[in-house]
Amino acid sequence: MLRIGTSGWQYRDWRPGRDADGTGYLYPAGLPQRAWLEHYAARFGVVEVNNAFYRLPERDTFARWRDQTPDGFRFAVKMSRYLTHIKRLREPAEPVARFLSRAEALGDKLGPVLLQLPPTLRADLAALDATLREFPETVRVTVEPRHPSWFTPECEELLRRHQAALCWADRRGRPVTPLWRTADFGYLRLHEGAGKPWPRYGRAALRSWLDRSGIPEMLVFFNNDPGGAAVIDAGVMAAEADRRGIPIGPVPRIRSRRNSPSAGPDKTIVQ
Repeated sequence: MLRIGTSGWQYRDWRPGRDADGTGYLYPAGLPQRAWLEHYAARFGVVEVNNAFYRLPERDTFARWRDQTPDGFRFAVKMSRYLTHIKRLREPAEPVARFLSRAEALGDKLGPVLLQLPPTLRADLAALDATLREFPETVRVTVEPRHPSWFTPECEELLRRHQAALCWADRRGRPVTPLWRTADFGYLRLHEGAGKPWPRYGRAALRSWLDRSGIPEMLVFFNNDPGGAAVIDAGVMAAEADRRGIPIGPVPRIRSRRNSPSAGPDKTIVQ
């Protein structure tokens, strides 16, 4: 199963702005911001909660998100920077417990927890091991190291031992991490494409990531949000996966409309 979503949903330029016909990238003109999550979840099956990294939401907020989304929807939640960037994985018990005491209000809608490590944090396998031990087996974890010292066979084995996925990452259509398969699920973040208009991905790049998949459950999150690029690219990848017969979760379908006075010469429409 391929589950495709975006890193967050609260982006003002996903609205149509000055478009008179109200098509836009995702949110119709006039839709209040408080209704954006429900609108998003009616079209996508998964989202990455990126803002939890900066400020951990209260438990009531997670519970409200659970109630606003349909059965089967999943939230991947980014771990608070307090653990990864301030504590730098040291003394993980309290930060992990506090995080879970809130995020677990999502119930069965809680997807993987993302540990994004700072680019200046060199490999510390003992600290990562101690951190992963704090998570119960019922919570799936993916780790996104960003210093090259982590990319060793010893780190790969550590992740495999904990059934934690290495977060695959892409910039400008190229992998910036090894493509280890250390768990029964995969996790891919696409940060910036090399297509036009920026920061879109080209179709060849998206096809190459489908070629690399093949994990029973693969979660893909587009983090190239400016201009609605993430929403459009999610639809393009989903269409290609559908042509290949790959099972996919809910994703908006898109189409190109040309030669329309209101849309301009070439505009991508989300349906």
